Amino acid sequence: MSFDHIHPQSKGGNTSFENVCLACRSCNEYKSDLTEAQDLLTGEIVPLFNPRTQQWSEHFAWSLDATRVEGQTPVGRATIAALRMNNSVIVAARSRWVISGWHPPTIE
Repeated sequence: MSFDHIHPQSKGGNTSFENVCLACRSCNEYKSDLTEAQDLLTGEIVPLFNPRTQQWSEHFAWSLDATRVEGQTPVGRATIAALRMNNSVIVAARSRWVISGWHPPTIE
């Protein structure tokens, strides 16, 4: 895991509890300084998911086999696409985690 500035420092974001979250390294690198992305279903430009102010379960769900994250809203779909949350490496890892009983996590 790595620390991610939700509102990037390069765009005036500060290092505070409200603006920092944990993210997997891959997602953090793909996010870079993005704050919004396109929902590929509607074409709408929307803000990326903010884990400090939004509920994961309102925007995302696990696929039936728990290896892929599925977007339930424009924010969820745009975030998945921008952060490449279903890239082949992480999907393969999730598959192994499911077999081991470590996945999916319990999200409240």
